[in-house]
Amino acid sequence: MYRPCALLVPLLAALSDASLFAQASPDQLKIGDVVVSGSLRTRIEAWDWFQGNANNDYTFPGSIFRLNLSQSTKKYDWQLEFALPFLLGLPGDAIATGAQGQLGFGASYFAANKNNTNAALPFAKQGFVRFKGLGGVDGQSLKLGRMEFIDGTEITPANATLAALKRDRIAHRLLGNFAFSDVGRSFDGAQYVLNGRKLNFTFLAARPTRGVFQVDGWGELNINVFYGALTGQIGGTKRASEWRLFGLGYSDYRDNVVKTDNRPLALRRADSGHISIGTYGGHFLHTVDTPAGALDVLFWGALQTGTWGSLVQRSGAFAAETGWQPPVLARVKPWIRGGYDYGSGDKNPNDSTHGTFFQVLPTPRVYARFPFFNMMNNRDVFGELMLRPSKRLTIRTDVHSLRLANSNDLWYSGGGAFQPWTFGYTGRASNGQSGLATLYDASGDFNLNRYFSIGAYYGHAAGKLAVQSIYPDGEDANFGFVELLFKF
Repeated sequence: MYRPCALLVPLLAALSDASLFAQASPDQLKIGDVVVSGSLRTRIEAWDWFQGNANNDYTFPGSIFRLNLSQSTKKYDWQLEFALPFLLGLPGDAIATGAQGQLGFGASYFAANKNNTNAALPFAKQGFVRFKGLGGVDGQSLKLGRMEFIDGTEITPANATLAALKRDRIAHRLLGNFAFSDVGRSFDGAQYVLNGRKLNFTFLAARPTRGVFQVDGWGELNINVFYGALTGQIGGTKRASEWRLFGLGYSDYRDNVVKTDNRPLALRRADSGHISIGTYGGHFLHTVDTPAGALDVLFWGALQTGTWGSLVQRSGAFAAETGWQPPVLARVKPWIRGGYDYGSGDKNPNDSTHGTFFQVLPTPRVYARFPFFNMMNNRDVFGELMLRPSKRLTIRTDVHSLRLANSNDLWYSGGGAFQPWTFGYTGRASNGQSGLATLYDASGDFNLNRYFSIGAYYGHAAGKLAVQSIYPDGEDANFGFVELLFKF
């Protein structure tokens, strides 16, 4: 049985897309007017997946080196970035037959890279030009080329609480760069922005690239994505709010890719129709300073229509959360949060409607820090405590009670398409059960200096009846990592 190494538990630290490390910026290195920057992130992951008929207990290192060249002028910016992911010692025996499937990310990397235990390949991660001040209008810009894009990050609020909520609880839900993986995701296309004093309008038309688990990130997928959002800011320093309305179109034209849903395999193989889904929703954030401490509320919701091959798409999801920063223990600045996140499931595999909420192309690990689940067919009741003893250190611990939204649907995991020949999401039969797991985890992040950051994470999942029906020999799972990030 796997046990976390002694280093994981004391550090209690984790990295979510390197966002917490953004506070420290190294001095700029320039060649003429061109800024040269980059990073090297190395992570050792230890997996103890639910015990199946394959190797569920293994450790492997993964790294990604990024080199960025950029220049900014009054009328335009440009950026060219190359990435080199390299994976070593991937488990070649961590894929079980049947519903047990891939036992953790090590198995996913192995399968995505033609069953190689070691994999590496350099590729162009970003390459774009952004034209600023179009038509003489300040705040109006057009970006063309390959870029990273994260929904919900159109504006960074001046209020620190709202900014943290957007980073940790709004961004990445539907479109993300999947930066937790050792490859990530980019988009090829165009992004238009009109940024005013109180309003921001952003529009994206793009195609996602390969990557995520596959080290070859050069090509793009035969998928079209259209996203538009209007975001507004309200209030000042003591009382502040933000709202956003968005629409997201997703069309998957890949042929001969079997969809992941709760229909029998024969019906899914016979359904050659494409996926064309519209997602419409928004979010509202509010925080207010009171004598009892800062209070915050968050709401995010979305509805989906369209077609799922031969089926009609009708689904939805929402998140309702609240938080309190009590004025006690001022040296550690506690923040207590809790909430309920829901993504609909399909109630009948034999009708003409697909009712499972489709999470599109997210970064699922932001919301599932032990990423054995996502927002699809899921109910997540959680509580969270964050401690911030200094600007350099953040410690966080969560408890999640996870249940499937509908026991007639599957237990889903994954973060969307990343190869032309695989769907991008996996689904395991629930066997009529809805209890998934209780997840306990702890993390922290520490900035050593402007160049180095260190982090680690440990999570324990106590499997419930849906997990036990698939993994009767071991329904509990553990996941931990230590990570070092160097920036220059």
